[in-house]
Amino acid sequence: MASAASSAAVPFWRAAGMTYITYSNICASLVRGCLKEPYRSEALSREKVHFSLSKWVGGKPEKPVLRADSAAD
Repeated sequence: MASAASSAAVPFWRAAGMTYITYSNICASLVRGCLKEPYRSEALSREKVHFSLSKWVGGKPEKPVLRADSAAD
């Protein structure tokens, strides 16, 4: 009976096999799609994600590579 109670407490996004980040990105995309102009354009311009990747070799980081990906990718 305890397992049934604990499974009922699982968030629906987890039960659907998603991570919270995936769920959050889907919700944010839906909200951006519902906005009227000019707010939609502003929100879409902030949708891009910028980050850098550094590989570590021998305990030291190599030169970082800057990436710019869209959340829609």
